[in-house]
Amino acid sequence: MAINGFLVSKTTLFLVGFIAFVTLPAEAAVRKYQFDIRVKNVSRLCHAKPIVTANGRFPGPTIYAQEGDRVIVNVTNHAKYNMSIHWHGLKQYRNGWADGPAYITQCPIQTGNSYAYDFNVTGQRGTLWWHAHILWLRATVYGAIVIMPKPGTPFPFLKPNMEQIVVLGEWWHKDVEEIVKQGTNMGLPPNMSDAHTINGKPGPLFPCSEKHTFAMEVESGKTYLLRIVNAALNDELFFAIAGHSMTVVEVDAVYTKSFVTQAILIAPGQTTNVLVRADRSPGRYFMAARPFMDAPLPVDKKTATGIFQYKGIPNTVLPTLPQLPPPNDTDFALGYNKNLKSLNSANFPANVPLKVDRKLFYMVSFGKDPCPTCVNGTRILASLNNISFVMPKIGLLQAHYFNISGVFTTDFPDKPLKPFNYTGAPLTANLGTAHGTRLSKIAFNSTVELVLQDTNLLTVESHPFHLHGYNFFIVGTGIGNFDPVKDPAKYNLVDPVERNTVGVPTGGWTAIRFRADNPGVWFMHCHLELHTGWGLKMAFVVEDGKGADQSVLPPPKDLPLC
Repeated sequence: MAINGFLVSKTTLFLVGFIAFVTLPAEAAVRKYQFDIRVKNVSRLCHAKPIVTANGRFPGPTIYAQEGDRVIVNVTNHAKYNMSIHWHGLKQYRNGWADGPAYITQCPIQTGNSYAYDFNVTGQRGTLWWHAHILWLRATVYGAIVIMPKPGTPFPFLKPNMEQIVVLGEWWHKDVEEIVKQGTNMGLPPNMSDAHTINGKPGPLFPCSEKHTFAMEVESGKTYLLRIVNAALNDELFFAIAGHSMTVVEVDAVYTKSFVTQAILIAPGQTTNVLVRADRSPGRYFMAARPFMDAPLPVDKKTATGIFQYKGIPNTVLPTLPQLPPPNDTDFALGYNKNLKSLNSANFPANVPLKVDRKLFYMVSFGKDPCPTCVNGTRILASLNNISFVMPKIGLLQAHYFNISGVFTTDFPDKPLKPFNYTGAPLTANLGTAHGTRLSKIAFNSTVELVLQDTNLLTVESHPFHLHGYNFFIVGTGIGNFDPVKDPAKYNLVDPVERNTVGVPTGGWTAIRFRADNPGVWFMHCHLELHTGWGLKMAFVVEDGKGADQSVLPPPKDLPLC
């Protein structure tokens, strides 16, 4: 693949070594990619199974672009499942047709059909990622997106010598869709994953995995930029490299004030760029990823490993393991996230909305529905403001754009109908959770503050929420119940971190702010696939503005049909 060329074919080379800095042309380019969605047999943990892939790759191909480019990815579906691809973190201004979540902005791509995702990369640079956005297919259909700055725009940190993409994931022995189907029929969570992976490989701590180990070769004295993605379905992860500190410089394709840490915490859907200097005694050092879970819930606690290997060191040298935080280290998690702040420089300002037009308060909760055929006579569900989201049969964006009635309503409540002590003693009461395709309508260019409040209905748990079509500023977070009088006084309105995916702490709350300047229908959901499937999701309808360039663009001619 020629990065500065215009076509990346289905035979795209999978870059497994270092990714050197890319020299891209000065003018905005059109970058074309072809994704063929195919089933391929892949062996892990002593066992081969068919998985859905993009171009037969696991993980899939990396999308390379430069800020200002136009990207066209033609996706042809050869698999038995319907398919859609989400370009996670790309804002898709006025162009929700290219966003990708099935039945939200498009009907899925059916077997034998194609759809070209055509979008501009505007005002963004850094690391993002793409993944399937239907069923649990993103278990294997995912890859990184690397957006280089415009020519002449240097990184606002020390220029590294080399780059490396590190994508963290999960692996199941059995067919993931069958596991999910079985769990749904039983009314219980499906079986947890059997391994975590680094660039699709679990590492030598797992059986039959010596050859399925990711390794990167480094040279003493050089500095490396790691572009880290958490593509796991259900696990927040700690990541560290034995003997080496990391300097965080970017999250979710937004530059941050740099800080040094021995480990990072990264939730599903998030990306983190770190600088690592090869300044230790030459040897072999494990990089490792393991889940963070501070709620009393079962989780796949196994550690994925890769190798940070100094040049010239033989493979016979045993690597050392890093000291990861304990799996339930709430203090580390809160402290790490508190260290994340926007760069807020003249070139990269933090334009935090100081005046708020619309205040929203959403409680996050679990519940149970009657289910006579299920194991316990009930089925677990999840909700926002006691509404469990029901997926429509056609794309919500189509229904909005073409004024198709009967698909959704716009009466999603701005706050819970019945306030209570959200994080007090565990509650098992049935709140009579409603089901519906209910959206919240937002006026164009209005400023929004949304407080996401965890609750102890059945159990507390951390939730990484992703908002499509937008970045937002995380102005506050805390443990316990949000206090609308005292807590806003503690908000950071100067340099709060800007992200597209935020972790709501276990038994706590998070407040975000954004300006609704992107018209369309935009999905917001927990990025734990388990919870999304249970209904922990909703969508905003952002109205058109009055200007000529403030309305949703017309749909493309090849938009898939339901």
